[in-house]
Amino acid sequence: MLHIVKTAVGAAWAYHQVRVLCSLGIKVVVALPSATEGLAPHYQQAGATVIPVNMNFGVQHLWRVPAAVAACRRLVKEVAPDLVHLHHVGTTLAMRMALGKSSPIPRIFQVPGPLHLEHGFFAGLDTRLAGPQDYWIATCQWTYQKYLQLGIPADRVFLAYAATDIKPFIGVRTGRLRNELGISSEVPLVGMVAYIYAPVWFLGQRQGLKGHEDFMMAVRLARQTLPGMRGVIIGGPWGNAARYESRLRDLGARMCNGSLTFVGNRTDVPVIYPDLDLAVVPSHSENCGGAVEPLLSGVPVVATNVGGLPDLIGDGKTGWLVPPHNPEALAQAMLDALQNGEEAQRRAAEGQNLARRLFDVERVGREIAGVYEKVLTRSARSNGDMLESIAQS
Repeated sequence: MLHIVKTAVGAAWAYHQVRVLCSLGIKVVVALPSATEGLAPHYQQAGATVIPVNMNFGVQHLWRVPAAVAACRRLVKEVAPDLVHLHHVGTTLAMRMALGKSSPIPRIFQVPGPLHLEHGFFAGLDTRLAGPQDYWIATCQWTYQKYLQLGIPADRVFLAYAATDIKPFIGVRTGRLRNELGISSEVPLVGMVAYIYAPVWFLGQRQGLKGHEDFMMAVRLARQTLPGMRGVIIGGPWGNAARYESRLRDLGARMCNGSLTFVGNRTDVPVIYPDLDLAVVPSHSENCGGAVEPLLSGVPVVATNVGGLPDLIGDGKTGWLVPPHNPEALAQAMLDALQNGEEAQRRAAEGQNLARRLFDVERVGREIAGVYEKVLTRSARSNGDMLESIAQS
């Protein structure tokens, strides 16, 4: 199985899946931009072969498309895979252009999030470039239903969540984050954990898709009722978002008057998560995203009703669900959660059980292996029928 991942320093879900697939005896080759950086050594330790090749391109770098397509062709010729498993939009489009619709090699696009499907041009590009050997793994119900609405047959779309390693999330408060912030255990602490993505101009975005501005405004509004509440943003800029992060820091300082702290990227998120009384996921577009890790840590969650977040956050059951782009609703839900601690913990406990069940990488890895079996069986039957038709003609 040839996996193509556009980054060696992110997309941890792809690594966790590959680790399980290798443990099941499946031979995996992974194409990464680097064979030494980020997760590349971990892929190799798991038993996968890593080939350094960068086939990704962005809409703002369309001049890279011919090189990416050529790299795809060379890679497929070198590896001769039974199946190609793609994890990102750009590499998926490049591979489809490289192989064409008539290629007998099945290709699975495991869709990382709904963003490109929320825009007609990119959704159409996804489906128009696909051939009879293209399949999709939706990683939330919204995405699954969207492909059906776009006319993809149900037997070519599967549902499997983007799993994670649940073992590090033990849910024990250590006080590490609170000690760094200089606040006691009695101070209500609300946090947002997300990379900072700059607004994408060609998608018409004026704010980053994670909703940092909405969170900051909600903190300001909630403090009018709970003046002792503190907020924290965990996560730094992704890609070229350094200037945007600087703008957010300035805005947060003006808006929250010292009650909001940016702590940047962290490698100890499972350790510091339990220090939060509440996690907020104010995304404008999202898969299941930032709701998984806080629930695995036993932390109550307020999230927006977008994408895959409702798969995990049931309003009144496993958390609080509010409309996107609505700081007032966020603030009200934050206050409700903080002022009703027993109910918040009840919802968090139910959400924790659900998250452990849906996102356990061992279970999902076996699920992906089952998808491979179905696709390869169907592909062999399809290719056999095609050969028979050619022979008869």
